[in-house]
Amino acid sequence: MTTPGLDDVRQGPAVAERRLHPVTPFRRAWAPVAVIAGWAVHDPNQAQEQLTRLTTTMLLAGLAALVPVAALYGFLSWWFTHFSVTDRELRIRTGLLFRRTAHIRLERIQAVDVTQPLLARVAGVAKLRIDVVGADKKDELAFLGEGEARALRAELLARAAGFAPETAREVGEAPARELMRLPARELAISLVLTGATWGSLVAALVVPPVLWLATHSVVTVLATGLPLLGAAGASSVGRFVAEYDWTVGESPDGLRIDHGLLDRTHETVPPGRVQTVRIVEPLLWRRRGWVRVELDVAGSSNSVLVPVAPRAVAESVVARVLPGVTVPPLRSLARPPRRAGRCVPLWWRGYGIAVTDTVFAARQGLLRRRLSLVPHAKVQSVRLTQGPWERLWRLADVHVDTGADKTVTARLRDAQQAAALLQSQAERSRTGRRDARPDRWMT
Repeated sequence: MTTPGLDDVRQGPAVAERRLHPVTPFRRAWAPVAVIAGWAVHDPNQAQEQLTRLTTTMLLAGLAALVPVAALYGFLSWWFTHFSVTDRELRIRTGLLFRRTAHIRLERIQAVDVTQPLLARVAGVAKLRIDVVGADKKDELAFLGEGEARALRAELLARAAGFAPETAREVGEAPARELMRLPARELAISLVLTGATWGSLVAALVVPPVLWLATHSVVTVLATGLPLLGAAGASSVGRFVAEYDWTVGESPDGLRIDHGLLDRTHETVPPGRVQTVRIVEPLLWRRRGWVRVELDVAGSSNSVLVPVAPRAVAESVVARVLPGVTVPPLRSLARPPRRAGRCVPLWWRGYGIAVTDTVFAARQGLLRRRLSLVPHAKVQSVRLTQGPWERLWRLADVHVDTGADKTVTARLRDAQQAAALLQSQAERSRTGRRDARPDRWMT
């Protein structure tokens, strides 16, 4: 008779383990090929010498041996990968030679994203990426059937919300109400009107002629010009492909973001985990009244909420991320005193702050305006700094630190006002944390 171990007793009865989709071995079979390719890139001279020594027969024989080895590795790695959902956690067991078991506590799950690369969409499978509080790297299950991935995502979110195991599967995926959808034409125009796109293009057109006049070397011009042209195209085309058909929907488990032309991604903005919201307004977008909304989410890589939208639409979405928060109008922001121009000439006009009952708001930038909103409940610490030149002109900076290891700064404030702001903001933070709603799913 086998005596159950301590882990088995603590976790309760055994649960059925599941495997990934049968198409997964084809994805993992590339690992031996990647090892050989990495060796060739690491030492290209030796790799070239070895290739020159091989005959056609030897190459074919090596290929014939590599294919079954890669296929066997893909099959075995898939065979030894299991996952299961218990009453308390999601377990993922992987490893062919060295075993690894990940125990993900359900109450620590803050986001579950479904991503589908192009080939995965063709095969009808999806990758599940799990965002856990305090983890630097997302755990993932790749690949699952598309329907199974969505059902597992719904089950995990229901379990994380506190539903009983027997009812979590019955809850299903919560319905979503569409808040906004980004038209492709609007996205394309916004990328054309982005300064980074024009900067990369100008560099690609100006630098090669200058190098030609200086060196008269075609190799140097091509080696410099082609990467610059590629960077100019990637900065615009890459963003268009990634942000195509950007859709934001609201559901009980948070805001859902769907986007992507080739690789389709379904992300979730965790409720209560947003630390900072930034409303970005590039110079060339102002005539059209467009803005971009970015996020700082604790423990998550999700950083964009709205790529481009009219200000009214963007602010309505921000209101769903930060319930009860109203974005302060630009005219209500308090600028630094005029003597701040002695510290930062001209650009001091781009700074401003506003403190409401719900948020600490700080703006910076003249050409590219950024308004950062920090809910009082998310403030971890408040600091006041004052350099020697600022002390001379009786100025100081107030820094607000958030739980996402980010800082929002109110720059060049009057020294007495900064000291008062430091004390009042510390009190607002304590009150905000005391009255904040719990970070729970589906509440």
